[in-house]
Amino acid sequence: MEVLVLKTNVTSKQKAEQLRAVFDNHQSIEKWSVDIEDCDKVLRIEAQNGFGIKEAVALMQLQGFYGNELED
Repeated sequence: MEVLVLKTNVTSKQKAEQLRAVFDNHQSIEKWSVDIEDCDKVLRIEAQNGFGIKEAVALMQLQGFYGNELED
């Protein structure tokens, strides 16, 4: 299991809903959430091994968003 944490530009629940169609239907993604209250608008993804930051960012870009890995 991979846990990915990204800084994003997802600023509202409505915008987070735009990601739902992509993330909910992706076979490698088990769970995901966006904390729009956090200053970094943190996206947290729990995914199967082999699904990484590059894949997450590519899916976000399909919906017009950006994401960068958030370091510890």
